[in-house]
Amino acid sequence: MSFKDHLRELVLQALLDLKRAGTIELEGEPAFVIERSKNPEHGDYATNVAMLLAKPLRRNPRELAQAIADTFPKSQHIEKVDIAGPGFINIKLNLACRQSAVRRVLEQGERFGHQPEGSRESMTIEFVSANPNGPLHVGHGRGAAYGASLANIKEAAGHTVQREYYVNDAGRQMDILAVSVWVRYLELGGVSVRFPDNGYRGDYVVEIARALRAREGDRLLHKAVDVQADLPPDETQGTEQAPGDKEAHVDALIARARNLLGEADYRIVFEAGLDWCLADIRDDLGQFRVKHDNFFSERSLMTDGYVARAIDTLRAKGHLYEKGGATWFRATDFGDDKDRVVVRENGVSTYFASDLGYLLSKFERGYERALYVFGADHHGYIARLRAAADGLGLDQTKIDIQLVQFAILYRGAERVQMSTRAGSFVTLRELRDEVGTDAARFFYVMRGNDQHLDFDLELARKQSNDNPVYYIQYAHARVCALLRQMAEKQWTYTRTAIEAARTRLVEPQEQDLLMELLRFPEVIDSAAANDAPQLIATYLRELAGEFHSYYNATAILVPEEELRNARIGLCLAIRQVLVNGLVLIGVSAPETM
Repeated sequence: MSFKDHLRELVLQALLDLKRAGTIELEGEPAFVIERSKNPEHGDYATNVAMLLAKPLRRNPRELAQAIADTFPKSQHIEKVDIAGPGFINIKLNLACRQSAVRRVLEQGERFGHQPEGSRESMTIEFVSANPNGPLHVGHGRGAAYGASLANIKEAAGHTVQREYYVNDAGRQMDILAVSVWVRYLELGGVSVRFPDNGYRGDYVVEIARALRAREGDRLLHKAVDVQADLPPDETQGTEQAPGDKEAHVDALIARARNLLGEADYRIVFEAGLDWCLADIRDDLGQFRVKHDNFFSERSLMTDGYVARAIDTLRAKGHLYEKGGATWFRATDFGDDKDRVVVRENGVSTYFASDLGYLLSKFERGYERALYVFGADHHGYIARLRAAADGLGLDQTKIDIQLVQFAILYRGAERVQMSTRAGSFVTLRELRDEVGTDAARFFYVMRGNDQHLDFDLELARKQSNDNPVYYIQYAHARVCALLRQMAEKQWTYTRTAIEAARTRLVEPQEQDLLMELLRFPEVIDSAAANDAPQLIATYLRELAGEFHSYYNATAILVPEEELRNARIGLCLAIRQVLVNGLVLIGVSAPETM
């Protein structure tokens, strides 16, 4: 339990005592807040409970605040409770409580700041979910860093979390990848076929085709004339009189590939592209310290019956209608801007039907909450998913959707353009090679996911205090250096000695650092509640800043053993919290810099 939680319980007990005494009439639990005081002279925490209740209770807020303060339960952690301003109640922790921070941190170690496992509802978090038609690029990197960090933070806050990647393995883009691979395969076999304007041009396509040819030999080759005969003109083949259409051309090429190869061999080509890209994505994410518990296949939505059950559920509830030979969902009845087709005229279910099935699957698989992490270009999905949830009879409040704004990469003053189809994108691997995983993970989450991010490559590479991740890691390395210096001097310490010496931590900077350590569990809870990993990044910068200031102003390895033990204990606690926070956002804690 954090101190904010403890103080909340004390406030509620005071209100209950006043109610029992007949002083106030109170129904339910008021939604008051307890916040850190901005001015330490006003105490460590403040609550607005009196001002919140003054109007419904028809009481003067200062008088009500005084009554609450006078009734405040005794606590071994509190030095005083007083009122200020229009009715704020200020609470100051005592010195012994502050000094207990070192013991709390060192006793709990890597669990400090964490709530008990499984103490909050279970959830599945879907993030990244990039189409498996090429390597991940820097745009995907921000969603990966955000989703992975958020999952870690949710777990630390007590949620049981499943990390999921939704594999779009049944859509048109995968068919375009398949024919792109096949055309490159034909080229490698000496068959000269024009590459489609709408195909995927990256070098990885040639690599996939080369591996396919190594396995299948010439078996999948067909004559160029058979492949290209009577295809509608591509965009760059068109004329003013007969303009080309790249979409119609590639769709016709897909149909031709299916016809010439037959469905079984076409699946071999299709799976070659899918398997290569998925393996590459898994490896790339692993190197980026991003782990998924499950890669969920879109195709399984059909084979496992999720889409059928979702459509049947909507039909049973009367939310479907027929129009123009298609089956429609009355999404406008639930706040969407238009109704949605779920089954086309040809009897094939739509991508939206897959969305319905996937949403239903999350709760059928037993999760109590579902969190989607989408790119900013998926803004339109919010209304339709909420409409889908209502139509299916799911609790909309159990579905969270977070949008991640674009990360814009700059080389000097020049913005780097990215295009998956053209193959000219900057990959996540290239970013990691240039700035390192630590800098990439930190920079991606140091601002809110709803804010645009200009990724400064020069700053990310800097080995100086201007670089925030270096600044934090340097604080950790400084503590490690202190321990090496102690070993050189043959000075030792024990946890018992550190505990006995904690009363020597009385200097103002030490008091501030102790309070900052006690704040860490509150920051985790706030970051989890607000889906905001940037709160962890900001906290780490602030803690590192206070430590650097203390380190530069204070002699830590003093000759006097008790004082030295007190200060090294404080430094050890700071090191532990830095590690705990860095782990949450996927950044390492090096012992030397």
